[in-house]
Amino acid sequence: MSKTTRTRSKTRLSRALGIALTPKAAKYMEKRPYAPGQHGRTKRKTDSDFAVRLREKQRLRAQYGIREAQLRKTFNDAKRIEGLTGENLVELLEMRLDALVHRAGFARTMAQARQMVVHRHILVDGLRVDRPSARVKPGQMIHVAPKSEVTEPFQVAAAGGHVDVLPPVPGYLSVELDKLQATLLRRPKRAEVPVTCEVQLVVEYYAAR
Repeated sequence: MSKTTRTRSKTRLSRALGIALTPKAAKYMEKRPYAPGQHGRTKRKTDSDFAVRLREKQRLRAQYGIREAQLRKTFNDAKRIEGLTGENLVELLEMRLDALVHRAGFARTMAQARQMVVHRHILVDGLRVDRPSARVKPGQMIHVAPKSEVTEPFQVAAAGGHVDVLPPVPGYLSVELDKLQATLLRRPKRAEVPVTCEVQLVVEYYAAR
C-alpha cells in the first residue's frame, strides 16, 4: 500500500468514526465534518445499541492502531485487575511502548511510533525492544538508540517538530525531548489519557459476546 493510499484510508476511517486519527485527517475533517460517501451529509437513522457499542470499540481500536485480537487480549487483562474494567483497559493500552513513544513526541502518529519500534530504533532501560505491544512499567525510561538519534525523523522530533499537532505531554510521562528520552512516572489514569472513547460501551460490547 502506498503512502498516499494509507493517508486516504486513514482519513476515510477518521470520518467514518468521527475522530481524527492523524494530523492530516484532522485538517481534512475541518473542511468536511461529515461521514464519507454520497450519503455522508444526510442525517443518519438511529443506530441500534449493538451498532453504537461496535462503533465505540472500533474508535478505541483505531486510535491505538491495533488488531481486534490485541484489543480483546488487553480487555481480558483489564478484567483481572481491581477497579473499573473500562478504565483499566485504556490505562493498559496507554502503557504500550508504541503509545508512549507517540505521546512523548518522538513520532507524529501512532503508526510512525509503531514503525520506529519495529525497526529497532527504541530502547527501554538501555535494551532494544521491537514489540510495539510491550508494556512499559512505571520507572522505566524510553529512549532512542544512539545511532538512530542522528537520523532525520528523530532530529525533527528532538527539535519539537511534532509538538504543534500532538496533545500536551500527559502527567504520567516525564519527557526530555531534546535528548529523545521519556520516563513513565506512574500508571496512567483514564482521565489523563488523550483518547476519545466511551469506555463503558466497549465493556458492554465485549460482555455481550
